Amino acid sequence: MRMIPTRIHGVLDYIVGIVLITAPWLFDFADGGVKQWVPVILGLGALLYSLMTNYELGVMRVIPMPVHLVLDAGSGILLAASPWLFGFADDIWWPHVVVGLFEIAAAMTTHIHPSYEEDVHPGAPLA
Repeated sequence: MRMIPTRIHGVLDYIVGIVLITAPWLFDFADGGVKQWVPVILGLGALLYSLMTNYELGVMRVIPMPVHLVLDAGSGILLAASPWLFGFADDIWWPHVVVGLFEIAAAMTTHIHPSYEEDVHPGAPLA
């Protein structure tokens, strides 16, 4: 069930992007290794594609919302799996898994059309 409006999702995008970039220092795993750089790179990517998404908080509005949601879900899957994929689960895993699962859940429960498109697509399901 898609219940999160795209405007709220946009706010979450920017918050999650900043949290991912700062997480290694907030949770004390900034050692210069892959456990640090996976969230930083994914956070920077999230900020970049959020700025380019066709929704209320997008600036360039060139990426359709369904594509954005696929990027979010893919980022969440990679982030949640990264402690085991890259072999640092014995050191730290919970921030990667928690934020990754949050990204997946948000992608699955956000409307696929921004509210300003409801007038353009009358009667179209917001899914």
